[in-house]
Amino acid sequence: MLPARNGARNNGPALADSLTILGIESSCDDTAAAIVRQVEGARPEIMSSQVFGQTDLHAAFGGVVPEIAARAHAEKLDFMVEAALKEADLNLSNVDAIAVTAGPGLIGGVMSGVMCAKGLAAGSGKPLVGVNHLAGHALTPRLTDGLEFPYLMLLVSGGHCQFLTVHSATKFTRLGGTIDDAPGEAFDKVAKLIGLPQPGGPEIERAALAGNTTRFNFPRPLLDRENCDMSFSGLKTAVLRARDSLIAEQSGLYQHDQADLAACFQIAVADVLAQKTQRALMAQEVTALAVAGGVAANKTIRAALETVAKEAGTTFTAPPLALCTDNAAMIAWAGLERFRLGKLDDMSLAARPRWPLDETASPMLGSGKKGAKA
Repeated sequence: MLPARNGARNNGPALADSLTILGIESSCDDTAAAIVRQVEGARPEIMSSQVFGQTDLHAAFGGVVPEIAARAHAEKLDFMVEAALKEADLNLSNVDAIAVTAGPGLIGGVMSGVMCAKGLAAGSGKPLVGVNHLAGHALTPRLTDGLEFPYLMLLVSGGHCQFLTVHSATKFTRLGGTIDDAPGEAFDKVAKLIGLPQPGGPEIERAALAGNTTRFNFPRPLLDRENCDMSFSGLKTAVLRARDSLIAEQSGLYQHDQADLAACFQIAVADVLAQKTQRALMAQEVTALAVAGGVAANKTIRAALETVAKEAGTTFTAPPLALCTDNAAMIAWAGLERFRLGKLDDMSLAARPRWPLDETASPMLGSGKKGAKA
């Protein structure tokens, strides 16, 4: 058994016939609460899942404003918890433990969630379980598809992009990842560059439906390197140059230009992820290829990864779209897995802006006073 962090206790409860976990998520701009139950020997059940999105609050700023996000979380968390309990037709006394995202993420939002969870745990006497937000994504295929360890996880979201071998609920090996922008971040920035609304992911995908994927020959960075590392910053710059060239030539950017830029950018990202996934699959023996995170909702990227898995003779799994973006059901499930292993936390649980899943790997994006970024 791995040592517990944050002064956590390892002498947890004996395996219960049934476990019901309340999960709380507030790491970015979605305030969420959910309840997951598992009866021993049966598939887990998502009894409730409530998400309050903050898109409208940040729309005028072209991105998430941390202070606005933190205030919204503080205002909405108790309502989300109440709604999740009501949807599940339960009260707090019916819950076995409270799981909460303790990082990584925007520190104000993470703190809001952790303090809410601590208050609930203190008031109800229920155990507290701190969860790594990335582990929530990485373990989602076990919640939805009962995937057996070990499997290869491509975690691809707004702030993260990495290949992980998932050995257990507490052990992850990073095979590679982005050395600069995450794909979701690149989608948002490119959408802004070509005049599309935020959030950029769905807007790029929508515009690309009418686009020509061969009009612009955008680069596929780092494909000449035999490792699993990726880069998307240069691709974003290529889009900027193509946009500026169009504006100079025709004194503006038209709707069909937006569609073509979006389509060519999207297919370039899909190609990079697909080819790097091929290399990651060759690096070790796994039971399946899984993809999770907000960018996993992109149908073009999903299709490319599914093709890679099929060609490799490997099972492919991706969560339902609602479980790709940030949600509390994944936090409740990751908390349930930790709870079964006796990985409990106490009131010293701290919010962490940075928290790599593989803490033995060298930082890919550098490191500061608050620890490795990824």
